[in-house]
Amino acid sequence: MTAFSLKASRLKAGDQKAIGKVAGPDKLPAVSSNQGKDMLPRIHLHLIRLGFLRLGSLRLGFLAAILGLPLFGLPSVSLAQSQPREGWTILFDGTSLDHWNAIGNANWTLHEGLVEASQGNGYLVSKQIYADFELRAEIFVDETANSGIFFRGEDPLKVANANAYEANIFDQRPDPTYGTGALVDVAKVDPMPKAGGKWNVLEISAKGHEFSIRLNGQTTVNKAQDTAHAKGVIALQYGKGLVKFRRVEIKPL
Repeated sequence: MTAFSLKASRLKAGDQKAIGKVAGPDKLPAVSSNQGKDMLPRIHLHLIRLGFLRLGSLRLGFLAAILGLPLFGLPSVSLAQSQPREGWTILFDGTSLDHWNAIGNANWTLHEGLVEASQGNGYLVSKQIYADFELRAEIFVDETANSGIFFRGEDPLKVANANAYEANIFDQRPDPTYGTGALVDVAKVDPMPKAGGKWNVLEISAKGHEFSIRLNGQTTVNKAQDTAHAKGVIALQYGKGLVKFRRVEIKPL
């Protein structure tokens, strides 16, 4: 690794000493864990002023690792700019909707590394058809949201439970047995996890007639069986509330 230098001026908050010129780990002052927690927000703001930190970059995490500072308290950094894992295809990376067609009247807006909707009703429908796959999506919903991911949709112009499977994200569904984490009309969820008010990772596995769903690492559907739909499109749903997608990737099997 090549040495690098960072020129910094004095921090106003708390009259901290200047970060100074950093030429490598051997030039850095010792920093205790507690001091690191206190200093990190000020360093973070200072680096923003210097133009060091950019949206979607991992530079701050890299600097924190060199300084020996804890990463707790850092804002989450989207993986939307990272390269796909081996065998995986990125369907949405936070910057483009090239893999999708919009149907319905949801007000999908692409900005700041994500796509979001807050009004209307509609779907982002994949241009490709998939049969067996593993899928991973990062999704934010508020407490009132009705969303989810439909898959093996047989009609790309009309997405519905009658012609597709749905991995549901719907904390306030009147019948919670098919609420968040369920495979609607196929596999119930009990207890139902809550997705509202935070970023979530939704994972779907479709292998032949067998389906599994995980939400934030928790298995909510485990090898459910059904034969209704063999292949079709994937559709990201907007039905109600505030819904955001930050990254969607798929591994065909």
